[in-house]
Amino acid sequence: MADWYPWLIAAHLAATLYMAGVIWFVQLDHYPLLACVGRQDFVRYETSHRLRVTCVVAPAMLVEAFSAAALCHWPPRGVPGWLVWLGMGLVFVNWIATAALSVPAHDALSRGYCERTIGRLVRTNWVRTVAWTARAIVALALVWPSIALATPSEW
Repeated sequence: MADWYPWLIAAHLAATLYMAGVIWFVQLDHYPLLACVGRQDFVRYETSHRLRVTCVVAPAMLVEAFSAAALCHWPPRGVPGWLVWLGMGLVFVNWIATAALSVPAHDALSRGYCERTIGRLVRTNWVRTVAWTARAIVALALVWPSIALATPSEW
């Protein structure tokens, strides 16, 4: 095993679990609370949210995507290839859902408060919530054989 490989596995697992936690927070707390912001301050709030959330999620999403791609090229020992590719496919689901569903909703909300758009954002975010939850399960399944098959000198 190459010296960098455990770091790849660790980065992949950390980024994926982090994003799974973030998306559940967003789904159950953050997005539903958009309806409580109030119309007067909504555009300022939404603009601030978009700037801040990018700093929270972009680094982890990039680490997750690049590490998932690397694992497709260098799959962990003892892991079926389909599982690695399932994980990569779920990365695509999350990125496409973000670009096609979440970003347009936030674009609309940056122009003003709209209860229907907030409702649509909460509903369509379930796609990402389910996909990131599945990614977390896949990432754990990818890591387990690496840990179980490693000798103490490889830790």
